[in-house]
Amino acid sequence: MTHITSRAVRIDQNGGPEQLKIVEVTVGDPGPGEIRIRHKAVGLNFIDTYQRSGLYQLPMPLQLGMEASGIVEAVGEGVTHLKVGDRAAYASQPPGSYCEVRVMPAKCVCKLPDDISFETGAAMMLKGLTVQYLLRRTQPQGGLQAGDFVLFHAAAGGVGLIACQWARAMGLQLIGTAGSDDKCALAKANGAAYAINYAKEDFVARVKEITGGKGVPVVYDSVGKDTFLRSLDCLRPFGLAANFGNASGKVEPLDIGLLAAKGSLYVSRPTLFTHIATRESTQAMADDLFDMVSSGKVKIQIDQTYPLEQVQQAHRDLEARKTTGCTVLTL
Repeated sequence: MTHITSRAVRIDQNGGPEQLKIVEVTVGDPGPGEIRIRHKAVGLNFIDTYQRSGLYQLPMPLQLGMEASGIVEAVGEGVTHLKVGDRAAYASQPPGSYCEVRVMPAKCVCKLPDDISFETGAAMMLKGLTVQYLLRRTQPQGGLQAGDFVLFHAAAGGVGLIACQWARAMGLQLIGTAGSDDKCALAKANGAAYAINYAKEDFVARVKEITGGKGVPVVYDSVGKDTFLRSLDCLRPFGLAANFGNASGKVEPLDIGLLAAKGSLYVSRPTLFTHIATRESTQAMADDLFDMVSSGKVKIQIDQTYPLEQVQQAHRDLEARKTTGCTVLTL
């Protein structure tokens, strides 16, 4: 039996960034269906702050982190798609990627192509697979065609910048929102057809102006409480509002009658982890993502890096909306 010591970030109770502590843990051998991976880089995501704060309740103590990249060190019984020495990356449950070494389920771990760096692999898996399921799988009635408008909130964030590029590659006209002129410029530089500074402009009025009063077929909203009800006003009849995050807080309970009054609308609350529940689905989505990145159609922008020891500051900056693009913890 192997016993390896690893640094890991853990919380013992919900709360602010001050709850994040670096501890030493012991890592053993993988069991059936598992691998042991030594991380090279770790991705930071808004869902990590939800789990830390208690918005998403999980058992304590909790080791945080949903994505990373590294080298496979050991493979458990029944794992056939990975071998020792493989470069690999993942977005996966359960949490635990804020560490040097971990044992984890193998089904959501994918071989990382040689032309994609560990840093890029760590930064792109959760965010890139999120964009994949949104733009490819979470579509309004009749799907999306080249030329269609889509509204995407937080367009200068890690998910948003990938979405801007991916939408452009699909021929979509992405209308992005962000909280400053600089962030709007960043969204446009990455492929957004239009960018709305919601700190200065009424995004509903601006969307109606851009679309000639028709509205958009779909809104992708990870902001939540501050934007969701007004997002419904941006939709054309039979449009889809997809809420996939809660950066400003949880969306209040919805009066379903509003959907009728505003045009027979559809609402969805999708999650990445439903989409990557099987090995086959995970690989198919990852292959699409890898192709987009390797082809250059999507470039993963890593704007912030922090050593593992500065994880508290990384969380503070993320929650204060001081970050753009992707953030990586280095080991």
